[in-house]
Amino acid sequence: MGLATHPPESDLVLPLPEAGETWDPHTIHTHYFGFAVPEARIGAFLYVRYQPAFPLSQGGVALFRGLDNVHTTDLAHLDYQMTMPWPTVEGNVITTANGLRIEFLEPGRKARVSYDAGDGTASFDTIHEAVTPLLARGHIVPGEDDHHGTISATGGTEQFMHATGTLTLDGETFEIDSYYPRDRSWGQVRQEKRGGPRPMPPVSWTPMYFGDDLIFNQISVEHPDANPGWKGVFEFPEGAPTHHFAWVVDGGETKEIVRVRREVLERHPTNYMSTRQTVEAEAADGVVYRFRGEAIAAANVPAWPNASFRDSVFRWEDERTGRVTHATCQELWYDRYQRAIKARIG
Repeated sequence: MGLATHPPESDLVLPLPEAGETWDPHTIHTHYFGFAVPEARIGAFLYVRYQPAFPLSQGGVALFRGLDNVHTTDLAHLDYQMTMPWPTVEGNVITTANGLRIEFLEPGRKARVSYDAGDGTASFDTIHEAVTPLLARGHIVPGEDDHHGTISATGGTEQFMHATGTLTLDGETFEIDSYYPRDRSWGQVRQEKRGGPRPMPPVSWTPMYFGDDLIFNQISVEHPDANPGWKGVFEFPEGAPTHHFAWVVDGGETKEIVRVRREVLERHPTNYMSTRQTVEAEAADGVVYRFRGEAIAAANVPAWPNASFRDSVFRWEDERTGRVTHATCQELWYDRYQRAIKARIG
C-alpha cells in the first residue's frame, strides 16, 4: 500500500475569497505543531486556525504540565486568542498577532516554530524536521466530508517530525528532543464550529513514532465490546470499522490497517479523558500490533468550539519489542457524551 502525498508547497496554501466571492463562514485552514518534554511531563499544543471568509484567525500557544489541567486557566502557559487579524505572511514565514511564528525553512520537510511571551514567563525556539513524507489525509472527524465548502481546493496533510530546541517556562529551561506529528488542513468546512452538537462518540488520535522501522497512526472511537464510555448513549452499527483512518509502517513497509480495537482502561476523574488505554490494530496482511499507553500530561485546550478537546502526552509501549515512545493523544467529544460520562464517573 502506498500512501498519497501532497506537494511541499501545500504547507503555504492559505487562499482567501476573491472579490465578489462568498465562502461558508465555517471554512477554515489550520496549522498544528507540537512537542513534548517527557521527563518534565510537559506538552505543547501550537495551533493556528484561519477563517478566510472574514478574514480573521485564532490560535496560539498552550503549554501544560502534569495531569491536573481541568480548566484552561490551569495550564502552565496559555496564550490563545479567539479573534485575531489574519496572520502576517512574508514569504515562507507566518506570524500571528500573539507572536506564534512558523517559518517553513524547507516546505514539506523542515520548519522553525518559535514564540516569546515577552514577559519572561514562556518562550521556545524549535526546529521540526520531517521523518515521514507529507502524507495526504481527509477530514479529522468522521462525517465532516459530508459538509463541503464552496471552494474547489480542499485538503489536509499530516507528517511525523523530529522536534528539537529549547523551552523556557517560568524561569526553567528545558531541552526539547521529541518525535511528534504535525498536521494541517485547507478549504475545509468544520462542523464543530457550527452551533449544534454532533451525535457521535468521542474520537481519539494516537500517533506513535518508535523509529523509522515502526510508525503507527490512527483515529478511532472506543470499541463497542470494550465497555466504552459512550455505551448506552450512541448507536454504533454492528461490524462497522471503529477507526476513521489508520496505517502502520513496519520495517520500511507501509500497510493498510483494516481493524482497530481501542480500549480505555482508566479515565481522569475530573476531565474524563483517557489516561490509560490499549490499541490493537490488524494490518491487511494479518499482522496484529498492540500498544499500551499511559498519560503523563493532559490538558483541556480551547481549540474547538462547541466541543471538549483534550490534548495529552502519552507514554506508549509496543508489545512486540518493548520499545517506548511519547506522543500526543488528542480526544474530542460533544455535550451529549460529556453529560453521560460525568454522570457515570461522578
